[in-house]
Formats: sequence, C-alpha cells, structure tokens
Amino acid sequence: MRDPLFRMALILGLLAAVGPFAVDMYLPALPQVARDLDTTETGAALTLTAYFVTFGIAQMIYGPMADAVGRKRPLVIGVVIFLVATIAAALAPSIGWLIAARAVQGLGSATLMVVPRAVIRDLATGPAAAKMMAAIMIVISISPMLAPLTGSLVMAWGGWREIFGVLAAAALLSLCLILFVLPETLPTENRRPVRLAPMLSGAKRLLGDRRFMGLTMIGGFGMASFFVFLSTASFVYTRQYGLSPTGFSIAFAINAIGFFTASQFAGPMAARFGMERVIALAITGFAALTLLLTGLVWSGADALPVVVAGLFVANACLGLVIPTAMVMSLDPHPDIAGMASSLGGTIQMLTGGAMIVVTGPFMDNSAATMVPAIALCAGLAWVSAALSLPRLRLRAA
Repeated sequence: MRDPLFRMALILGLLAAVGPFAVDMYLPALPQVARDLDTTETGAALTLTAYFVTFGIAQMIYGPMADAVGRKRPLVIGVVIFLVATIAAALAPSIGWLIAARAVQGLGSATLMVVPRAVIRDLATGPAAAKMMAAIMIVISISPMLAPLTGSLVMAWGGWREIFGVLAAAALLSLCLILFVLPETLPTENRRPVRLAPMLSGAKRLLGDRRFMGLTMIGGFGMASFFVFLSTASFVYTRQYGLSPTGFSIAFAINAIGFFTASQFAGPMAARFGMERVIALAITGFAALTLLLTGLVWSGADALPVVVAGLFVANACLGLVIPTAMVMSLDPHPDIAGMASSLGGTIQMLTGGAMIVVTGPFMDNSAATMVPAIALCAGLAWVSAALSLPRLRLRAA
C-alpha cells in the first residue's frame, strides 16, 4: 500500500467493480425474475440488454464531462443516478418497469467505467499505466467470482429484489469513496470546456485513427464474447447441466479465474516484451482455443468439465488482451483522454450488445450454440488485430 499508484488503482478498482457487480450478481436471479414477473426468458434477458445499451451510450457523456469539469463531479453524478435506479429496480412491479430501471442503472454506472480510465491516463502512461490497469483488473475480476455467489446467498434468504438492496449499499460506499478518499487528478488549467466543435473534431480524429479503432474493436469483440456468455450461461448451466444457482455461480467463478490470473501479468509482460507483441500472441491464443473448444463441443465432447476448462484457458488469453489494448488505445491521445475513453467504451459496449442481438436467434440454451458464438467474437477480435497491429498483420500475410 506504500505505492501511491497501487493505492489509487485499488480505489479505482473498487469503484469500477460496481458496474460488473450490477450484472454478475444478478445473473443467478434471471430464471426467478422471469417467473415472478410473468415474462419469458427473452424478456428477462432484455434487462441485461437495456443495461448494456445505456451503459455504452452514456460513456459519450461522461468522457467530455470529465475533460471539462474534472474527474470527481461526473463520478458523483453517475453514482447518484445509479443509486436511484437501483432502488427503483428493487420496487419493480412489472418487467417493463424493471427494464426501464436497469436502463437508468446503466446510464449511471457508465461513469465508473469511463472516468477511472481517464484518471489512470492522468497519472501514468505505457507499462506503468498497464500495471495500474492490471491492478484494477484484480478488483474487477473478483466480481465475476464473488458477485454470482453473493447473489445466490442473497436469494437463499430473500429474492432477486434483495439483490438490488445490496447493490444500493455498494453505491453508497462508492459515493463515500469518491467524496472523501479519491483526489481530483485533472488540474483546472488542463480542463477542456464542453464545446460541440472540439468534440466532433476529437471524435473525427479518433474514428479516423486506424490504430485506435483497431485496438478498440479488439477490446470490443473480446468483451462481446463475455457478453454472449453472460446472456446465455445461466440458462445453459442450469438447464443443460442441471446446476443450481449456487452451482452455476461456482462454474461461472471458475471461468473468471483464468481472466483474473492472466490480467496480473499484463503489465510485467508488456514491459518485457512490448504491448503489441503481448496482444498479438494473446489474441491468437484466444481465437485458437475457442475454435478448438467449438470443435470439441460439436464432436460430442460437451461435458461440463470440458466447457468450463476450455473457457478457463481461453479467458486467460483474454485477460492479457483487454487491459493492454485499453492502455495502447489511450496512450497517443493524452489531450483528449476522456473523449478517447468514452468513445472507445461506447463502441465496445455497443459492439457487445450487437453481438448478443446477432447470435441470440441461434441460441438454444446449450453449449453447442453458446461456445461457437464466443468463438465468433474471438475470431472477429483476431481479424481486428490482424488489420491494425503491424506485427500480427505481417505474420498473417
């Protein structure tokens, strides 16, 4: 804790974990939500889709705001919105109400994804920033391990509404951290007023930057693979394999351990081998492993241990890709770090939502459809890397 950068990364990680907790803690409750609110599985899944869509779009608001007024004020505004929406979700009398509340929740929690990345860019660059991002991933990666188990425990003595009560308490804790612990990292003289012309100019500059877009799409399709897993795993694990909510939570946690463990090596490996080389090797491994797992599942080797083990190893590769790609995309744009963070986050979230929509009609709540959809996302991430990273492009040629 003597390292101030590590201390800051830990605080930012706690804040950034609220958003994933709002998704992962809720997953074991999806079947119960469908029953209690008299809706279909698709209707219950729309509560996730609504969250992801507004989460992605809202990042375009918080990025410029963070560049204009500093880092703390957007965090406070977003967390207050998240808190109010969480209370509304706990009181939802219908699926329409819950979908709307989840959409507003995503609108608020987006600030906890955008602003921490901009804070990192304020404090460090290159391998040091990758190390900070990896430290944040320690906290964020614990979420998929603990959040579903926490949700299962809450459901054991209450129900899905009580899950939102726990999330409201987490929002209050986050608000206290922002107000009383987190310092402001953007000096007044470095702030950029919100003006439409500079925003459009910054967006045009970023959208025209082949490397920025390539790295953003690498992360986008990588995260899309996880979104596809989120939207289908609870039904696959409970219906095809007969797991209880607690059993699903354990299997889900195992899948997350690979990502969590590997992400801690992103900074040291980037410092030793170079960030581009790390991404090139890791994204190739991710695509190859998911393709191999698809072959095993389609050949009939779709036992639960095979699926869990295959996703564990594949996610280990993804754990090296995501934090490194985030840092590389922001490094060349320190003057518009907030805009770059928000635009990149929006593109990634919308990409993930689009892949859920594209693959959704083919899903039948079995590993035979879930795993190929994940492999499709991995393949598109590899293509993005091949088109944008010289090292990988030359090898592909």
